[in-house]
Amino acid sequence: MNTQKGFTLLEVMIVLVIIALLAAIAIPSYQSHTIKTHRAAAATCLLEISQALERFHTEKLTYAGFAVPSMQCISSLAGHYTFSLGDQAARTYTLSAVPEGAQSSNDPASCGTLTINQAGQKGAGGDASVCWR
Repeated sequence: MNTQKGFTLLEVMIVLVIIALLAAIAIPSYQSHTIKTHRAAAATCLLEISQALERFHTEKLTYAGFAVPSMQCISSLAGHYTFSLGDQAARTYTLSAVPEGAQSSNDPASCGTLTINQAGQKGAGGDASVCWR
């Protein structure tokens, strides 16, 4: 009576091919999801900073002199986005979130820099309606 123990080389190779196929599908999908999540977090952070600017304007009646405070959303997105306040005047401002590293090179929607101004107008390097979701 001869009993077989272990796996044949063919069985091991089939398992490896299945694992490689699953990885080839799962890894890009995960990376795309991560990029979209960081983009949504950056858009939310821009809205938080915009609200802080509006509170400042309510107290001072000007946007001039506002400094972007250290916020948790800014520090949590370090390495993915850089936030800046540009075109700041007494009555206007433009906030920007510039993508960095993998966030800028792998974005499937090609959103690029997200912006928002004092009028609430949202902009992006790509389609703003897609990028600000």
